[in-house]
Amino acid sequence: MKVLILGAGAVGLCLAARLSPHCEVHAVCRKRHADAIAQRGFVMTGLWGEGTYRFPASEEVPEGEHFDYIFITAKSLATRSICEQFAGVIQGADTVSLQNGLGNEEIIAEYTDRVIGGTIITGFEWKGDAGVHVSVVGGPMKLGRFPDGADPAVDALVDLVGRAGIPVEASSHIRGDLWAKTLYNSALNPLGALMNVPYGKLLDPTVWGVIENVIREAYAVMAAEGVHVPWPTADDYLAFLRDVQIPSTAGHHASMLQDILHGNATEIDFMNGAIAARAEKHGLSAPYNDCITRLVHFRETLREP
Repeated sequence: MKVLILGAGAVGLCLAARLSPHCEVHAVCRKRHADAIAQRGFVMTGLWGEGTYRFPASEEVPEGEHFDYIFITAKSLATRSICEQFAGVIQGADTVSLQNGLGNEEIIAEYTDRVIGGTIITGFEWKGDAGVHVSVVGGPMKLGRFPDGADPAVDALVDLVGRAGIPVEASSHIRGDLWAKTLYNSALNPLGALMNVPYGKLLDPTVWGVIENVIREAYAVMAAEGVHVPWPTADDYLAFLRDVQIPSTAGHHASMLQDILHGNATEIDFMNGAIAARAEKHGLSAPYNDCITRLVHFRETLREP
């Protein structure tokens, strides 16, 4: 089996490392990462295991190669440009979005009719150009045919990822899983980034009310789109967020904060921005998600931390 990983950053390179003993894998990444991996291998530590891995990595896809599965692990802002650049490789191939937010699968579907949605709630920290520490695992990776259902190709991929030692489950309702992750991200990521605090601080009553409204607006959109998540009501999810998810990641800082501090654009339009946009499409109001989106975009324009 041959696997290609496009837009391989910390997530994609860790995935390539774990898969490399079990299949042929090639990672398309920045030149500095590819050069460092070629020179000394890729070093992974933390909750996905410890080891040094060697696998091919470059800025381009090897010519004439066919891949059974293609993962896109880049930030959501790069999804369309990656699909455009590698359209000939993606066309007709089983292509997996392992990214944050809503809308990536719809973009990929413009380039292939074989889209697999994926979620991963895991923390990755760079340790040099060819090293990553896996610091947080919030649950198994989930993979499912998009928009819904399962099939033998998904089952085979789940088997491969599982044999690589990564916790993974097949999903027959991947849209719901994508929304479940987006609930978590949209509640915590932008507020943690704007306030420069770890997630545990967001339990403070002065900000918890904002989180409640973010989630209630998201639930209204999910109802309009016929999406189901494991928590039947917004109150059910808020209780899970407060009692389980935040305590388990209380010391974690938002990845969006790193984007802001480095002067990079964030993925806010695929999180709270996507909720606000879909609300408008359905004739709903989402002022909290819209306000947070605007605040993050303003913060992106400020170069000083």
